[in-house]
Amino acid sequence: MAARRALKAVLVDLNGTLHIEDAAVPGAQEALKRLRDSSVVVRFVTNTTKESKQDLLERLKKLEFDISEDEIFTSLTAARSLVEQKQVRPMLLVDDRALPDFKGIHTNDPNAVVIGLAPEHFHYQILNQAFRLLLDGAPLIAIHKARYYKRKDGLALGPGPFVTALEYATDTKAIVVGKPEKTFFLEALRGTGCEPEEAAMIGDDCRDDVGGAQNVGMLGILVKTGKYRAADEEKINPSPYLTCESFPHAVDYILKHLL
Repeated sequence: MAARRALKAVLVDLNGTLHIEDAAVPGAQEALKRLRDSSVVVRFVTNTTKESKQDLLERLKKLEFDISEDEIFTSLTAARSLVEQKQVRPMLLVDDRALPDFKGIHTNDPNAVVIGLAPEHFHYQILNQAFRLLLDGAPLIAIHKARYYKRKDGLALGPGPFVTALEYATDTKAIVVGKPEKTFFLEALRGTGCEPEEAAMIGDDCRDDVGGAQNVGMLGILVKTGKYRAADEEKINPSPYLTCESFPHAVDYILKHLL
């Protein structure tokens, strides 16, 4: 890891860190205001594929978070960019609410498979269609491979197990575009004027948020909300730079020790 520089940017995960579905983490709105009042640039990064960026922004505004659309970088954005770059026609295994982020992309006669979190589409017939496309040589693009995520009713399977099933069945390897991929974090920092060594990442996913960020040279701060489970911090090496109770506690630490 490169020499640590003064902190200039903070990337913040959304679901599980600032909010859990339609409920804000206690104190998160006020903590975000305090972070914004400091000298750092704040950006929001998410692997969510359950809704479009516009729907996500509306959810955050209802929860009284002061966030603008151009501050949010999603794995859906990264997936669309890759589809356009490869000039493929994807079979979109994503939640219907995420489809607006692929508006204008041709999907007739698909020659690629794009898979995100799509519980209503994860059944045998649809997955078998994807399987056959992959056997014929179509690329598999995984928006991310999270094992699970946090809902109001508890933990739930993420897209990772379904991506892995298709990889196993077709003896192929998915192209992953979301966290914890290095390119995701570098793209999220683009336009901030900050290098990874000048940035920190706050999230509830030890592997995807913290481990991914630390792999590009950022500080990783793990919060014990959302999908966090006891001893998660022991699952990555190096371990998180910091583990704290919640986003407000992470902001307190940053303001006192990293600026």
